[in-house]
Amino acid sequence: MKRILIKNAVIVNEGRKVPGSVVIEGEKIAEILVDGQEADMPCDETIDASGCYLLPGAIDEHVHFRDPGLTHKADITTESHAAAAGGVTSIMDMPNTNPQTTTLEALNDKLALLAEKSSVNFSCYFGATNNNYPLFSQLDKNRVCGVKLFMGSSTGNMLVDRMASLRNIFGGTDLLIAAHCEDQGIIKENTDKYKKEYGDDVPLALHPVIRSEEACYRSSCYRSSALAVQLARETNARLHIMHISTARELSLFSKAPLAEKRITAEACVSHLIFTEEDYQTLGARIKCNPAIKTAEDRKALQEAVNSGLIDAIATDHAPHLLSEKEGGALKAMSGMPTIQFSLVSMLELADKGAFSIEKVVEKMSHAPAQMYEIRNRGFIRKGYQADLVLVRPDSEWTVTTDCILSKCKWSPLEGHTFHWKVEKTFVNGHLLYDNGTIDENYRGQELRFR
Repeated sequence: MKRILIKNAVIVNEGRKVPGSVVIEGEKIAEILVDGQEADMPCDETIDASGCYLLPGAIDEHVHFRDPGLTHKADITTESHAAAAGGVTSIMDMPNTNPQTTTLEALNDKLALLAEKSSVNFSCYFGATNNNYPLFSQLDKNRVCGVKLFMGSSTGNMLVDRMASLRNIFGGTDLLIAAHCEDQGIIKENTDKYKKEYGDDVPLALHPVIRSEEACYRSSCYRSSALAVQLARETNARLHIMHISTARELSLFSKAPLAEKRITAEACVSHLIFTEEDYQTLGARIKCNPAIKTAEDRKALQEAVNSGLIDAIATDHAPHLLSEKEGGALKAMSGMPTIQFSLVSMLELADKGAFSIEKVVEKMSHAPAQMYEIRNRGFIRKGYQADLVLVRPDSEWTVTTDCILSKCKWSPLEGHTFHWKVEKTFVNGHLLYDNGTIDENYRGQELRFR
């Protein structure tokens, strides 16, 4: 097997930064060399990583690659290329495609499609509906990352809005339940209020008012973070609430060590870097659900990353064509492509003192591997799969349309100058991304769990 030596890096792993080198042998990490240690055997290739940090590849637990059925805006091939360019080595795809991943046949088809097209490692969620919970017992727990539950708003038939169904879902599986929690009743009340004032052309700046803090938190109905937590506690379900967007929701979570938690929380890159003030300059490019909210909310989320209330950082990568992003709060589609610039965005926040580089690695690599019980990934450990990324600080570059690999060919970060750069991304020991070049022939592996 081919042996690759990555030498003279600063290895960031498990809460430490240490100068050292790593030997890849085939698909796996064979040696971790620190304190002047030399490799046990000669290597076939040496990469001098002087000045770079070597991190475990990021694991993005929350992406919408739009395949099948919505490939005019994105597909598995293009978005996995964008992931690799961003230092993301594994993804978990959402079920609201066409057809939706809500039957066993659709699940098997989605996994086959990912195997055929994804350059990075992959899994996908099974989508819950009001009626399909009897299928949960037939899901292969070694292959399916979790059950996605829409408790508020969704496309098609994936809104679960019956209390009996919710109780059956929470009580019917020991798979991780990943929940989108917003109260459709409050959203509709707010929408109707502003439609009376503005008609169908409600200003975009009112998007975070329509999809308000109360809509995210409220517990007096069937579609909220508070109710999800209540049901999880009643049934001892494994609950992961996605894209927390408000300071108020943080009161639902614990600072206990991750290994002790049954209820966890995710923050998305967009809610950690933008505020509602950015609607003035970026408009619908940052329109997403839940909405980008106040600077105070953003600060609270950043602090929660440090305190342990937030357990993981993901993207909710959700491409649309720019033509689909036109219009105000009611017409422009919600979602943005962020996966290619997610890791460097978080490293930039580390430079600003929001949190440390070690914390970025913990929340983007270690924690997803632990929460989803992914086998042999997410850490730089001997015998683990060699999913690694080399990043270089003090390397100035600006996001332009030409460098965007997502099929939609735009980003809310266009024009932004970064000072961190992803130089190389290894997936299963294979150099998939190398300073702007993607190996288009390589395919990632299906993630295995538990």
